[in-house]
Amino acid sequence: MRRLIAAAAAGGALLLAGCSSSSSANNSPAASGSTSGTTGSAPVTVRLGFLENITHASALVGIKEGFFSKALGSAGTVQTTAFSSGTQETTAILAGQLDAAYVGPNPTINAWQKSGGTAIKVVSGAAAGGASIVVKPGISSASQLKGQSLATPSLGNTQDVALRYWLKTNGLATSATGGGDVLVKPTAPNSAAVLEFKSGQIAGGSEPAPYDVEMVKDGGKVLLSEPGVTTLLVVTQSFLSAHPAVVADLLKAQIQANDFIKSNPAGAQTAANDELASYTGKPLKASIVAASFKEIKFTDDPDASSLTADAQQAVSLGLLKPVTLTGIFDLGPLNKALAAAGEAQVSS
Repeated sequence: MRRLIAAAAAGGALLLAGCSSSSSANNSPAASGSTSGTTGSAPVTVRLGFLENITHASALVGIKEGFFSKALGSAGTVQTTAFSSGTQETTAILAGQLDAAYVGPNPTINAWQKSGGTAIKVVSGAAAGGASIVVKPGISSASQLKGQSLATPSLGNTQDVALRYWLKTNGLATSATGGGDVLVKPTAPNSAAVLEFKSGQIAGGSEPAPYDVEMVKDGGKVLLSEPGVTTLLVVTQSFLSAHPAVVADLLKAQIQANDFIKSNPAGAQTAANDELASYTGKPLKASIVAASFKEIKFTDDPDASSLTADAQQAVSLGLLKPVTLTGIFDLGPLNKALAAAGEAQVSS
């Protein structure tokens, strides 16, 4: 079942474009494979968010292949909600409408700062790379972007900060209100930016996969492949405190999903595309999905240094007040799950 949800913002209500569903494999309380819960305890519904991006394939594959439902077993079910931007997603987190979410680094940092470090913990990485600045084929340098318009998913999101910071390092100013040397246009949904690029309304954009790949297919060229962490798995501190064993199950499923992506890329691409289509209503071309996967490194390592760099860049642009990230990570449960899977542990 799918439903539209409303995420309450501080000054009003924001209607989200995402759809919500419960994985059908989760509907049976007799499902097996859980490592959490106690006999007779009530099943937990985990409200899990993610974006309609291939950079969130860990979530898509985990849902489609049943890794979450098998890991949770009789301990609970996963109720999923797809969002078009990390800004919408973190609004839902802060409004108490999600328990866990796959989200980009900059929205994660914003949620941490806005809550005074009380809302979320980063419990795992999911993906790195998979986002690019794509421009018209005649553009080969930053200087040629002066006076041009470029799209990003939303103001202050990961790709928005990456683009604005790169322009700044090349001597080009931007502003949150659309001024400066380059007009940066937060454009939602991401598919709208692809259409605007194809029709010549914008000179390019900073977009995550598959949208950067689609812009390349429409004649664009990659001016910069954006490095660093792209997708993190966060949980609310209240949920982590109340249901640590369920969080351990989520992490087990996260590791299994990334392992499946690495061991069976063709199957993972099909699974991710099928699951994404159930929210967007239309599957991507297989070639777009394959090219998107090639851009992305699926990793459970949250890359703490990358997150710190993202925060510093946002601060330098005036999009974020100075913030300390001390305490944002809780990687103990992840490392325990990695050890059980026979895989290398990570650090913060």
